[in-house]
Amino acid sequence: MLRSRKSTFIFKLYSWYLSNIINKDFASYTFNVPEVKNDEAILLFANHFSWWDGLLMFHINKRIFKRQFHVLISEEDYNRHSFLKYMGAFAPEKKGKSTLETLFYAGQLLDDPTNLVLIFPQGKIYSSHVSSVSFEKGIMQVFNASKKKFQVVFSATIMDHSKRKPVLRTELLKWEAEEYISLQLLKSEYNKHYQQTLRNQNSTT
Repeated sequence: MLRSRKSTFIFKLYSWYLSNIINKDFASYTFNVPEVKNDEAILLFANHFSWWDGLLMFHINKRIFKRQFHVLISEEDYNRHSFLKYMGAFAPEKKGKSTLETLFYAGQLLDDPTNLVLIFPQGKIYSSHVSSVSFEKGIMQVFNASKKKFQVVFSATIMDHSKRKPVLRTELLKWEAEEYISLQLLKSEYNKHYQQTLRNQNSTT
C-alpha cells in the first residue's frame, strides 16, 4: 500500500495555489453547504470526470468540512502526480493483498472523527456526460472495516461550458444511511442525487 506523506509546508502551498487557479480557470465555482455533525468522520463519494475532481473536493473540505483530508486514488495517479501524496492521497499497489489492505485502511480512517475520506466509486475517470455513476465492489469493504460511526456525503459536480470559461457547480447531500447498507442501495441512492443534479443543471441552461 502506498500511504500519504503529509507535509505541512507543501499542504499549505498547494492549498493556496489551488484557490488561485480555481478563481483563474473557471468563471465561477459554487456549492451548497450540507449540515453535518462535528463529532463524526465523513465518507465523501464524488463523480470522477477530470483531474480537477480531487482538487475540488480538497477545496470544499477546506471551506466547509474542515477535516483531515484523505483520498483514495490509483497507483498510476499516485506516481504520476507526486504532490498528491502530500495532500492526503493513498493508493493500493498492484500486488497481493494491497487492495484489501488499502480499503481496510480507509475504513479505519473513518473511526477518527477528525477525518474525511474521499472515494471516487467509479474507480477511474469517465465522461462528464454519463447518465449514472458506477460503483466498484470493494467499496463495501470500507464500511465493513470501520465501526460504522461516520457520515456519508454525496457529491455531484457538473461543468457547464456555455461561457468562455467553464462554470462549475457541486451539489452536496448528506445521506441518512439505513442500518443495513448494500452496494446496490448505495449506488441507487447516489445516482438519485447525481441525476437530480443533472436535471437541475438542464433546467437552468
